[in-house]
Amino acid sequence: MVKLSVIVPFYNVQTYAPDTLRSLQANAREDFEFLLVDDCSKDGTPEILERAEREVPGARLIRHEQNGGLATARNTGLDAARGEYLTFLDGDDWLAPGHYEYLLTAMEELGVDFVRTDHVQCTARERKVFRVPVGRRGEVLSPRDAILPADRSTSVDYPMAWAGMYHRRLADRGLLHFTDGLRTAEDRPWIWRLHREADTFAVISHLGIFYRRGVASSLTQIGDIRQLDFIRAFDQVLEETAKDADSDRLLRKAVRTYCAVISHHLGSIERFEPAVARKLRAMSAAALKRMPQDILKEALDSMDAERASRLRRLRRRPAPFSASSSEAAA
Repeated sequence: MVKLSVIVPFYNVQTYAPDTLRSLQANAREDFEFLLVDDCSKDGTPEILERAEREVPGARLIRHEQNGGLATARNTGLDAARGEYLTFLDGDDWLAPGHYEYLLTAMEELGVDFVRTDHVQCTARERKVFRVPVGRRGEVLSPRDAILPADRSTSVDYPMAWAGMYHRRLADRGLLHFTDGLRTAEDRPWIWRLHREADTFAVISHLGIFYRRGVASSLTQIGDIRQLDFIRAFDQVLEETAKDADSDRLLRKAVRTYCAVISHHLGSIERFEPAVARKLRAMSAAALKRMPQDILKEALDSMDAERASRLRRLRRRPAPFSASSSEAAA
């Protein structure tokens, strides 16, 4: 029986894939499988993965016929996974030896639906530790209780799917798949759904995953139209949260986070192509108008003056066209 399935999408990461694969080899166990999903790479990545399938214990190569993006590639891996436990890794990141065994032991001892863990962000030679914004460590917690408060960073603000491990029963309940086609912010609806609907989780103080920041091919570095998928992602968060029995409380957090992300993108709008920057403003203005206006007012009143002023100006802006969330996918 496969104990753990690790889903690793790759797309044009020939420079970094060897480090990723070496770290998987240092985490191999006879009951672990590594699902290497090639999302139609155009560089030397496919050849590297072919070699890894022969050399890395437990490696299975899965190829996409056309590029579908990170969310779709993760779903492909989920559909092929056989493990009792599941986790994710991106094709340009890497792990400390024994990282997965450590998390698996914690999960089995605690008996939770999922665990979340800290990570190290690596930008060139700089290293910076990022911690799950939950104070209680190594004990069984309620995921729903970790969504709030609205005005502080909480567990749903730490959305990275690779920063944790998940029991198969979550996949069986439909909680681990991503929204197909989302090119950015794909973790946002995912982490919110997980915290609303899973029963138990725990946070583990462990630094075993290294996230490579500043990769030129990473979508976070590219100011093109795909970046605007964050609007579609957060529209999904609002729509699904509005149906929750605790929607009155949870929407305050969802709206405030959505506003903070809009403000972040507007604050660095110069990195976008001019046409994309115009669309960002228009679509963000339309998004503000779609939000529950009483909750939006409360969120703006609670934010710092610079961000609140930026969003209020945008809110007053007349939308030149119907910039619905569906247009974010155009």
